[in-house]
Amino acid sequence: MKKICVVTATRAEYGLLRPLMNLIDQSDRMTLQIIATGTHLSSEFGFTYKQIEADGFFIDEKLEILLSSDTSTGIVKTMGLALHGMADIIPRLKPDMLVLLGDRYEMLAIASAATMFKIPIIHIHGGEITEGAYDDAIRHAITKLSHLHFTSTQEYRNRVIQMGESPDAVFNVGAIGLDNIKNLNLLTREELETALNIRFKTYNYQVTFHPETLGQISSEEQFQILLRAIDLQEDSFFVFTKANADTDGRVINQMIDNYVADNPCKAISYASLGTLRFLSLVKFCTAIVGNSSSGILEAPSLKTPTINIGDRQRGRIQAASVVNVSCDENEILKAFDIIKADSFQVSLNNLESPYDNGGAAEQIIAIMDAHLELKAIKKFYNLI
Repeated sequence: MKKICVVTATRAEYGLLRPLMNLIDQSDRMTLQIIATGTHLSSEFGFTYKQIEADGFFIDEKLEILLSSDTSTGIVKTMGLALHGMADIIPRLKPDMLVLLGDRYEMLAIASAATMFKIPIIHIHGGEITEGAYDDAIRHAITKLSHLHFTSTQEYRNRVIQMGESPDAVFNVGAIGLDNIKNLNLLTREELETALNIRFKTYNYQVTFHPETLGQISSEEQFQILLRAIDLQEDSFFVFTKANADTDGRVINQMIDNYVADNPCKAISYASLGTLRFLSLVKFCTAIVGNSSSGILEAPSLKTPTINIGDRQRGRIQAASVVNVSCDENEILKAFDIIKADSFQVSLNNLESPYDNGGAAEQIIAIMDAHLELKAIKKFYNLI
């Protein structure tokens, strides 16, 4: 039995990893280990480790790293705490492999620790481009520290190989988050209204806006522009999910709290909706608004439009349902009109997602099973 350790630091990341965690847990050749860290252990972000436990998983280690600060200094110190904590956790758990997803700064520190302990790293969602955030560089750095790669499109697979990773270790499996759409029994509209304690209006929106960490204007200014555009939407209801623990994330979250307090008939907010409520909301809402990867990866499979604001997701492969705008009030207002137009709504009927490769978690577990003797050593693959 090989010990496969999955590390998760955020609500969104866990939601994506859950289908794979279930399959690892069911395997007769693997033992699942879980490290919960980051915002999972924070009351401010909803103590989302409880959702992991409610889903029936045992958390082997809870690694406290999050400081009550979203400055660059605080984030660097958080990374230091992650590195320090893993120095003790890895010898206790003695994992045979570490599974990491995406581009979070916590994961860069954890991948660095695993490298020093010669633990092979399995990386999911490498090769992607997000030009407006430092996540872009972090994602590529984790790729170079990893040994087995699972990408969400063929173009991303090609990019990982371009970075010197052997084609034999890079697999295009599609976006793992789409497994939840296929596997979960999503709530009906009435069940969702009850679960969220709301009543939908004619137009309903899910809003998630994370800091654009490489942006030219502040997160506060950007989000204020979005709120002005939201103010002008009539007969509309907005369900906010709060920003992550990036630089200035708490600034956005305070602005959300203030807006909801001033507009209780128009808006509600949640630190975390959980996978079931979130995907059910995306299914029934008029559009996703903001700059979350969910608007790029999951929304098209539910045939829901996305108003994608700014540069945070710039560079990602997108479906035709995504309307890209700069952080400009007039452009955002035009985007609201575009996605409500009858012609745009009709076009969604034939929408196809570029990330749907069919059962990503099943593909990943089969490939992992064939690589259980994976070692923390690799050669640079030259294209020429």
